[in-house]
Amino acid sequence: MENQYKKIAVKIGSNVLTRKDGTLDITRMSALVDQVAELHKQGVEIILISSGAVASGRSEIKPSKKLDSVNQRQLFSAVGQAKLINRYYELFREHKIAVGQVLTTKENFSTRRHYLNQRNCMMVMIENGVIPIVNENDTISVTELMFTDNDELSGMIASMMDMEALIILSNIDGIYNGKPGSPGVEIIREVAKGKDLSDFIQTEKSGFGRGGMLTKTTIARKVADEGISVIIANGKRDNILVDLLKSPQKTLCTRFIADNQNVSSVKKWIAHSDGFAKGEIHLSEDAVKALTGKKAKSLLAVGIVNVVGDFEKDDIVRIFDIKERQIGVGRVAFSSLEIEKMKGLHGCKPVVHYDYLYLD
Repeated sequence: MENQYKKIAVKIGSNVLTRKDGTLDITRMSALVDQVAELHKQGVEIILISSGAVASGRSEIKPSKKLDSVNQRQLFSAVGQAKLINRYYELFREHKIAVGQVLTTKENFSTRRHYLNQRNCMMVMIENGVIPIVNENDTISVTELMFTDNDELSGMIASMMDMEALIILSNIDGIYNGKPGSPGVEIIREVAKGKDLSDFIQTEKSGFGRGGMLTKTTIARKVADEGISVIIANGKRDNILVDLLKSPQKTLCTRFIADNQNVSSVKKWIAHSDGFAKGEIHLSEDAVKALTGKKAKSLLAVGIVNVVGDFEKDDIVRIFDIKERQIGVGRVAFSSLEIEKMKGLHGCKPVVHYDYLYLD
């Protein structure tokens, strides 16, 4: 049977790769590599976003003195990342497939130039039959500059690389419509645009990972809005990846339906650039109505009531309504000083052109 997708990003969570004692589950890792190799040989382009470095390092080293959580994370991931990538290298080598390591940080997505450099690097790998294995560079990422978790990173990678689908492998089958195990509770099979899931989402984090289901659904919605299908499934189920692509209707998972609108590469970058905002622009009620109406509009100076922060032309800013609610992000065409002088005036060039504007 034909595979449903030809280009996929697969995020493997800590809870899939980690045993109860916090060490790496080599058997599971090996089973997932076999599935990736099978799909790769059938012509599916695959990027792996893999957790597991900290788990891999935890069993390898016993710190001589008590370390705080940041130092511990840096130490375990530095040792563990080498061990993890080596394990992947050996497992894929058995299938005669080359892999390449891509360690990244949130800052690498903050400028368009860095973003495109990173994209180009992975394009070259894929074109040469190499599977990129991506992880956050925990050894140099400090708290405020870290991704929320690898779910956020996987969303950015899937978007950046124009994937058809992002598959998030966790240790559960998907999103339930109640407390798992309770009578009558089942998996929500499909999530259409705008469907409210707030009643079903648990806010606690998962065992060894940083991210919970709330992060997963937030990322999934954003990525699906960009035209990429998102699937949350259980990475511990046998043959899960092959089943998701070959028999999608029969395989248990939650699927976020991709929007069919075509989103430009620049807009995709801006959609994920919230964390790099250098300032804020606050708008009048009329301006918000104009921006969020049916017709595509740029953000004009006349609707700006307040400018917060010190930023330059081409920086990313957050955009707020009169009630201090964030409605989007955009790349500005002027500095904060220039916008301060322009605000409220008619006849100026757009402050944020529609092509560089992403509305939540």
